[in-house]
Amino acid sequence: MADTFTKTKRSSIMRAVRSRDTSPERVVRKLVTSLGVRYRLQGRKLPGNPDLVFPGLRKVVFVHGCFWHRHRCRKGQSIPSTRSEFWDAKFARNTARDATVKRQLRREGWQSLTVWECQLAPSRIERTATRLQKFLLTP
Repeated sequence: MADTFTKTKRSSIMRAVRSRDTSPERVVRKLVTSLGVRYRLQGRKLPGNPDLVFPGLRKVVFVHGCFWHRHRCRKGQSIPSTRSEFWDAKFARNTARDATVKRQLRREGWQSLTVWECQLAPSRIERTATRLQKFLLTP
């Protein structure tokens, strides 16, 4: 199936896709702020550029989109019907990179938590807030 947009329009759409300051990331930041914990954004010096860094605690939080990072939820298991070889390779690289980054952080003495996009739905937000609280406030 051919793309329904022109090459210029598709480029414009893809350029608008954000990697930082996304809606799910802002929700997590709001939850963390409500716990009274201070954090830094986008740990550029750490492997994987974590979304939230807690230097004093040596902890990091990643906010992952289910589709791009292949979560086990319905949204994370969908695969585009066109160019399946390209998407399979891309998803494999993403998941391999995520695993490598977590290992590197663990070796450097950092603990990490991944918050998935689907866990920020209104019906699941309380459970996610509890997970964040346990992760950040227990030694």
